[in-house]
Amino acid sequence: MKKYGLIFIMSLLVCVTMKAQECERYIEVTGTSEMEVVPDEIHYLIEIQEYFEEEFDGVSKPEQYKTKVPITRIEQELMQAIHDAGIPDSAVRVQEYGNNWRHQGHDFLISKQLDITLQDFKQIDRIVQKLNTRGIHSMRIGKLDNKDILTYHQKAKIEALKAAQRKAAYLVEALDKKLGSVIRIVENTNANSGMFGALQSNVMSMNAGGYDNFRIIQLKYSMTVRFEITDWMSR
Repeated sequence: MKKYGLIFIMSLLVCVTMKAQECERYIEVTGTSEMEVVPDEIHYLIEIQEYFEEEFDGVSKPEQYKTKVPITRIEQELMQAIHDAGIPDSAVRVQEYGNNWRHQGHDFLISKQLDITLQDFKQIDRIVQKLNTRGIHSMRIGKLDNKDILTYHQKAKIEALKAAQRKAAYLVEALDKKLGSVIRIVENTNANSGMFGALQSNVMSMNAGGYDNFRIIQLKYSMTVRFEITDWMSR
């Protein structure tokens, strides 16, 4: 009885080993995809900051500055420019509020950052054309988005998978083998880092034309897929 039990165990081990060896017959490849998406939601960030009128007279030195323009006046002028560009109040929200440190004995300069939600880049041009640049500390594009962005993500991932399958197929066929079923799929998340890198820009500009390279949402995906290699292909 012990002999049969031993034979059974050895047979089982042989089967397991053969299965393991069979699973080692695989090919692993990486497929990539890129997709460009036109944004339909643009977050334009404008930071305003108090200043002194003497800064612009071309004569006064910093220690002679005394006529400070309050943040309320600067914001009022900015909001007027936004209204004149056809942007409603509902599209504007305060993102940050703070002050700028100055040397001892000097007043703090209050700053405020507004996040303006737009539908196209022409609206940026209209805002910029109507702005009084005094009190404007910086302007930049924040986040770009599209209402169907999740669908585009899915399509880009599928294209990356298909690219991996095509690559694996022609490599295996070159060895007179046949591509089998999928063993493993790994999404390379770091390969998609370019996506949000393209969505955000720290470029400062007084002209929306300076954002030509940031008008498109660029999606990039990379998928590593392991396929089983099966029997020899018939000629």
